[in-house]
Amino acid sequence: MTPWEGLAVFAAGMGAGTINVIVGSGTLITFPVLLAIGLPPVTANVSNTLGLVPGSVSGAIGYRRELTDQKGRLIRLGVAALLGGLLGAFLLTKLPSKAFDAIVPVLILLALVLVVIQPRVARAVAARGGKPTHPDGSPLLVAGIFCSAVYGGYFGAAQGVLMLALMGMLLRDELQRMNAVKNVLALIVNGVAAIFFMFTASMDWLAALLIAVGSALGGLIGAKVGRRLPPTALRGLIVVVGLAAVTKLLLT
Repeated sequence: MTPWEGLAVFAAGMGAGTINVIVGSGTLITFPVLLAIGLPPVTANVSNTLGLVPGSVSGAIGYRRELTDQKGRLIRLGVAALLGGLLGAFLLTKLPSKAFDAIVPVLILLALVLVVIQPRVARAVAARGGKPTHPDGSPLLVAGIFCSAVYGGYFGAAQGVLMLALMGMLLRDELQRMNAVKNVLALIVNGVAAIFFMFTASMDWLAALLIAVGSALGGLIGAKVGRRLPPTALRGLIVVVGLAAVTKLLLT
């Protein structure tokens, strides 16, 4: 890895850490950069997963006030996230690498769709009122979080958007409180997957370290000032980078 490539990976990690806290699609920034410096897709994915864990930690800490009185919800949904993330990581290491190469473009396109429709989900959440029937999450929401965590453990791009969409449809609460829960769930998924990968998969430790430092700083930025950034600009950047990643994967 050249110094310029290292700088690009670090910058991508910082951007991903910021975006993950605000929107939840940081992998669409870091993953293409890791591919661009020559890492194989599976190695890039597992290195990226480990590197984004510190960003998830700093983002969750930054949202600690919004987590007040949500212990029951975090336990209920956190268990589903833990089991789903572990299953997704297991599938990544057991399925042939060619299967990952084939499905990643589809997963990225799905993630981009979720990023684009996220504003509609947010508006729908804001328009809803009343008290939730299941304040800590219905069985349907638990199942949905489990499935999104399987996806997150396997690849992870826009898993936070997917989780927010599910909570927006099945809970009635403030969006910022749900975003705080999303950050903790993403931390659980990334954390358990990263631990699993450390013992079972090939990893580029330098790339993971650069992303880790960058994402930790980015998570702090996202938690403190990210809400002031134009969300349309962030989504536009994610879509452009994601489409570039799909193009690169299809042409290689």
